[in-house]
Amino acid sequence: MCGIVGFSGSHQAAPILLDGLEKLEYRGYDSAGIAVRDGDKDITVVKAKGRLQVLKEKTDFGNAIKGFNGIGHTRWATHGEPSEINAHPHVSDDGNVTAVHNGIIENYQELKEKLLRHGYSFYSQTDTEVVTKLIDYYYKKYNMGPVDAIAKTMVRVRGSYALAIMFKDYPGEIWVARKDSPMIIGISDGESYVASDVPAILKYTRNVYYIGDLEMARLSQGSVTFFNLDGDEIQKKPSEITWDAESAEKGGFEHFMMKEIHEQPKAIADTINSVVKDGVIDLSEVGLTDEDIKSISQIYIVACGSAYHTGVASQYVIEDLARIPVRVELASEFRYRKPLLDKNGLVIVVSQSGETADSKAALNLAKEMGIKTLGIVNVVGSFIAREADSCFYTLAGPEIAVATTKAYSCQLIAGYLLAIQFAKVRGTIDDDYYSKLIEELKTIPQKIERILDEKERLQWFASKYANAKDVFFIGRGIDYAVSMEGSLKLKEISYIHSEAYAAGELKHGTISLIEDGTLVIGILTQSDLYEKTVSNMVECKSRGAYLCGLTFYGKYEIEDSCNFVTYVPKVDEHFAASLAVIPLQLIGYYVSVARGLDVDKPRNLAKSVTVE
Repeated sequence: MCGIVGFSGSHQAAPILLDGLEKLEYRGYDSAGIAVRDGDKDITVVKAKGRLQVLKEKTDFGNAIKGFNGIGHTRWATHGEPSEINAHPHVSDDGNVTAVHNGIIENYQELKEKLLRHGYSFYSQTDTEVVTKLIDYYYKKYNMGPVDAIAKTMVRVRGSYALAIMFKDYPGEIWVARKDSPMIIGISDGESYVASDVPAILKYTRNVYYIGDLEMARLSQGSVTFFNLDGDEIQKKPSEITWDAESAEKGGFEHFMMKEIHEQPKAIADTINSVVKDGVIDLSEVGLTDEDIKSISQIYIVACGSAYHTGVASQYVIEDLARIPVRVELASEFRYRKPLLDKNGLVIVVSQSGETADSKAALNLAKEMGIKTLGIVNVVGSFIAREADSCFYTLAGPEIAVATTKAYSCQLIAGYLLAIQFAKVRGTIDDDYYSKLIEELKTIPQKIERILDEKERLQWFASKYANAKDVFFIGRGIDYAVSMEGSLKLKEISYIHSEAYAAGELKHGTISLIEDGTLVIGILTQSDLYEKTVSNMVECKSRGAYLCGLTFYGKYEIEDSCNFVTYVPKVDEHFAASLAVIPLQLIGYYVSVARGLDVDKPRNLAKSVTVE
């Protein structure tokens, strides 16, 4: 949520800031603004409500604002409605401090009252204006420079933040600080960059630093200095971003989402090959030993959104293959119910960004309780990747569309690989089945390619139901887990109301919602549950529903019961979710396109939920 970008160098800052903000549009926003400074001159601030295009036009695409130093922001409204006044950057009363901020300051009202008593006035409803003026207050009160002013502010505020700050007395410099909100710093050829996420600066540099919680930094042309909360300098080593810059571009596709759907075969293959060596799964780089695996008594999978759905699917696979009890928890509920965790358990935290606020809090709670933790994360160097005891990196590459596709698929693969290796080490499967399962995994990318080659039928089907009022997804077992993801994909980008139900629960109330023409999509990949789900679907049809079935090739008898059927290649049923989800992703995409919506940036949603 929200996006920050900053630049200090020898090029004009405004076009670079606007370009960086464009790369961060996927994070979700309702307004945008930039602040640029030319040498010792006053800082120029320009803000606009709505899409970034409005700000671009207002600044003549950056050409109307001169200066080599600046900060920019795309805002997701928290405190105060979307408006030009509430948009960032915010400025102190006399223009001494200009700042942008991601996160939420929980005690902003208390701080605002304090500042009002000291003569400050406020023009916006935001917590960011409060923190900007608090920095100004400490800067003037102690007269000790930016480090002390920012540090005292960090100690005083409660909540989460990533801050980028410009001081009137320090031209050419950007000061940053963070707690619980992502931020990276890049250096290249005498120029410095700061951003919320890699795509904003990838075109300019691959050498980045990850600033830690409760740390600060000073950026000037081509250099960066880090400080701890005590104001002491600290040393950091840079990391190299290995993503291809083109992978963060659309590459000829109309939308990032479709591009990322097509990237799934490669992303899955890369994730498999990262741990499968010579036909054997090697988790040494993940940080799990055989002794660790043998000692696990219980697994807790904690995640949000689509990552939670991968956890539900993984639960079925791990319990069936490895015979380890698994609980799947919503991260937003996990810490508030005071969970009872087995001291020999393993908490697996799943997050594409590695910065999801609730998932980070769940990880911290598990660590406080002394439980071993494992992160399944896509972003190298992210909070969860750094703080978890072990980390399984999914090699999905940059995912720009808000609706996840390839990151979801790679998280599934990570779950499968853990299940197979846990089963092997604990002796619940033999060597032959172990090898067979690994070979089956390797067939998934090619089988997804086959599904994508036949997507035109799904486009026709989606256009037929683009005006649906309600859609229900049903399935049993792993198929129910896939239904949850299919329903989310449809609702989040098409705005059609959809729900996923365990098929056996229909008669416990849900079937009363079925009326003439209601679309019911049934997932049928589990042979032991196939006939039961068919029966549930027929019950819906008898009440007027239009049935869409999704099953393996060869199950052609389903066409006698359904109005429309889409097929996927056969695979070991433990891994069926990886294939069944692809048609559901495509249906969601094509419905959204048919309705003329912004597929990559659905309303009210953000890519990374970094605040509660």
